[in-house]
Amino acid sequence: MKPMGLKQGDKVAIVSLSSGILGEAFAKHQVEIATKRLKSFGLDPIFMPNALKGIEVLKNHPEMRAEDLKAAFRDPSIKGIICAIGGDDTYRLLPFLMEDKDFIQNVKNSPKIFTGFSDTTINHLMFQHLGMNTFYGPNILNDFAELGEELLPYTRKTISGFFEERELNGIPESEFWYEERNDFSQDAVGTDRKKHLEKRGVEVLQGTGNVSGKLLGGCLESLVECLTGERYREQAEMIQFYNIFPSLDEWKGKLLFIETSEEKPSPGKLRELLTVLKEYGLFDVINGILVGKPQNEMYYEEYKSVILDVVSDEKLLILYNLPFGHAYPRCLLPYGIEAALDAEKKSVKFNESYFG
Repeated sequence: MKPMGLKQGDKVAIVSLSSGILGEAFAKHQVEIATKRLKSFGLDPIFMPNALKGIEVLKNHPEMRAEDLKAAFRDPSIKGIICAIGGDDTYRLLPFLMEDKDFIQNVKNSPKIFTGFSDTTINHLMFQHLGMNTFYGPNILNDFAELGEELLPYTRKTISGFFEERELNGIPESEFWYEERNDFSQDAVGTDRKKHLEKRGVEVLQGTGNVSGKLLGGCLESLVECLTGERYREQAEMIQFYNIFPSLDEWKGKLLFIETSEEKPSPGKLRELLTVLKEYGLFDVINGILVGKPQNEMYYEEYKSVILDVVSDEKLLILYNLPFGHAYPRCLLPYGIEAALDAEKKSVKFNESYFG
């Protein structure tokens, strides 16, 4: 099930499905900036009732986070849903969503644009399980609330891709990459991110020719925690109970996209994470791999050798240093859409529309 593209005047819901940071006083200026940016695109931002209730309240009440998502799907006037930010415990929403027949029916009856990344990986996998395609892409605090005078040009292009008749046909190249900020305070408003010329571009780590398949993946740490429950033991149990993590059959023929979080795992930790997916059997059944740029290019070269060593299949096409995930800028990756990787052109193209 594919959503419809956005139009001028459409309502979009802002939800805090992971961390409640959006509702903290220290983020007020970011809320104001994001609101203005959304309106500048001709959208009508609707902050759902619990989205601004803060870290502590939402940590203690996952049912309130879930209710905002359910309410957004109940409201036919809302055409898109944008996540505030990631976190680490959105899995706790699963019982309130997966055991609500009305919510599931609403998702199936009226698919909507849904975008976010990081911990939002779990929400994406849930929607895939329910049959609705979503977007691994921009969120409120990391993208719409950019503290510079203007949105990053690449971000503007990405957001425009959510509108009908402005659909993107693949992952655009980026002339620059940007460092993460150290200061998100009011004092940083109007300051530009430190940027660098993108000298490396997309790299082919191995493989040749063209491969295609449907896009499926997310934040590597989030994917692995679905299987190991390393951070929260109950997470793996809940994921298994609701069949949220795709089976090997469901991974067959897919294009896996992965990226690492702002925690910047060491090369040793990356090896550990990838080994979990290898032991699951994932690398034996997929058609290709897309790897996002590591944030701030930390461990850039080291990661390449770890990936090649763990995957250990020279025929599997792997594209590296793509602009998605926790690094800046970020594109949108539509879950469930047939895409093509081209080793010669070092490109990713979408073979079908991501709109219904």
